[in-house]
Amino acid sequence: MTSTGTGPGFAAPLCARFREHPLAFDALLAAGALVAMIAASFTDPHGSATGPTFGDRAPTLLGVGMMTVSAVALVLRRRRPFAVLAFVSALALIELLGETRPAPVAIGAVIALYTVASRTDRPTTWRVGLATMTTLAVAAMAFGPTPWYAQENLGVFAWTGMAAAAGDAVRSRRAFVDAIRERAERAERTREEEARRRVAEERLRIARDLHDVVAHHIALVNVQAGVAAHVMDRRPDQAKEALAHVREAGRSALEELRATVGLLRQSGDPEAPTEPAPGLAVLDGLLDSFRKAGLPVSLARTDGGRPLPAAVDLAAYRIVQEALTNVRKHAGPDARAEVSVVLVGRTVEVTVLDDGAPSAGPAAEPSGGHGLLGMRERVTALGGSLTTAPRYGGGFRVQAILPVTPGTTREAGEDR
Repeated sequence: MTSTGTGPGFAAPLCARFREHPLAFDALLAAGALVAMIAASFTDPHGSATGPTFGDRAPTLLGVGMMTVSAVALVLRRRRPFAVLAFVSALALIELLGETRPAPVAIGAVIALYTVASRTDRPTTWRVGLATMTTLAVAAMAFGPTPWYAQENLGVFAWTGMAAAAGDAVRSRRAFVDAIRERAERAERTREEEARRRVAEERLRIARDLHDVVAHHIALVNVQAGVAAHVMDRRPDQAKEALAHVREAGRSALEELRATVGLLRQSGDPEAPTEPAPGLAVLDGLLDSFRKAGLPVSLARTDGGRPLPAAVDLAAYRIVQEALTNVRKHAGPDARAEVSVVLVGRTVEVTVLDDGAPSAGPAAEPSGGHGLLGMRERVTALGGSLTTAPRYGGGFRVQAILPVTPGTTREAGEDR
């Protein structure tokens, strides 16, 4: 359908042009107001018994000048609304105090009052509106040539009141639309910030998991490879066993890396894993891998194998894994380690001790290491606390206290 000159296809560009050039719109409005005032000045509301007549009276030269000045002042109504209102109201008051009324200058006051009401707050609108309405209406009723109840006198009061009400309604609607737009923009910014935060948290989680997997298995591979190289000539059977451990550690590392990369490559929601996430239920297997690497590890558990929430279970496992990896790398070849898991009330305490040399230990990680940082991030994310410090007389101590709520523990047990 082709739009006509008066249809929406014509009005929309015109309104957009006026929004870009408000002074042009105000000039056009002032011209229209001037035409309306001149037309009204030729109209006599009491010209005949049947109704108003046109052309029975004409404005004076002074009246035409007042109407013109009032219309020109409306061009500046947006820049100085109060000054324009005061000026055109003063002209209207002068016209209303005269003995005859050939120049309806009050039309300019109505437009100026609407502008003030649409651009200020409600209390100011009603104070200024009541003052303007009262002043002009009282002047028209008390000093005009017609009775106080004449329709033109009441019209001054009605039109000024409607101008104030209309301006206040437009201002309220504009404020409502602006508030909705601001809330929508704020919600959009909040969604973007939340998305960025989730991406950052996911990157940290993936980095921690990759570090734990790679650091643990590479440390075992390094140790077993060193053993194999040392005993290759004298004890080939022991070298073969060490190489078998190397192959097993490498295969485990590749499987975990393949699973992690597979999750990252999925475009949609990740599928359910085919194997359970590591936790304290497979802690014995983890400790056996370290024992095969030459690190004596003892275990003390008082939790009775009680199921923990998945996040807490995984964090406890990774903390033990990372702490023992640090012991194997930094505590010396003769170090021994102790692991304890104690369930105390609503918390589970995971402690890893070693008796390595006083100058060694996890605290001596080379610059750029992320083991202790990753453990601290895991514990902090769950609302727990982590303590890492050298032991008196040698060795190192890592203790993590993780919160366990009864409801969460029960749900985790049901899931398992």
